[in-house]
Amino acid sequence: MKPIAIVYTSNTGFTAQYASLLGGETGLPVHSLKDAMKTLPQGSPILYLGWLAAGKVQSYDKAVTNFDIQALCAVGMGECGSQIEDVKKANRLPEGLPLFTLQGGFDLKKLRGVYKPMMLVMSRTVVRKLAAKPDRTPGESDMLDLFQNGGNRVSLNNLRPVLAWFEEERL
Repeated sequence: MKPIAIVYTSNTGFTAQYASLLGGETGLPVHSLKDAMKTLPQGSPILYLGWLAAGKVQSYDKAVTNFDIQALCAVGMGECGSQIEDVKKANRLPEGLPLFTLQGGFDLKKLRGVYKPMMLVMSRTVVRKLAAKPDRTPGESDMLDLFQNGGNRVSLNNLRPVLAWFEEERL
């Protein structure tokens, strides 16, 4: 079944940016989960984007209860395509659900709620650990840069696998 809309939950805006880019590329309407609950019929087929916190896709449970999720994009700090098995396990995703992990970014000033102090502690730990590591991978170096300087890694290029899936679904 083809998705009729893109629905997302965002905390610092990176997931919202991906949703907007996807909407522009696919022509599908884009809704925050809160708005989708008011405007889309229950059970509508959607493409859902949620941000990651400790491997959990935020508001996935709420989205899957109300809509028919055709594919899931999990937005976090890790490299695109990483953490797939961890995200599947942590969220108990159904077998066969297309899952895409996308690198968003990090902006401590935009974090809200308990996530801000939690990420402040985590960033200090990660920076100390990665800065001391002499043989960092490019991904680890990028993670160190994100934690030290913040940054936005959202790009249309990161969405290529999602867009390829979407095109395949339309055929």
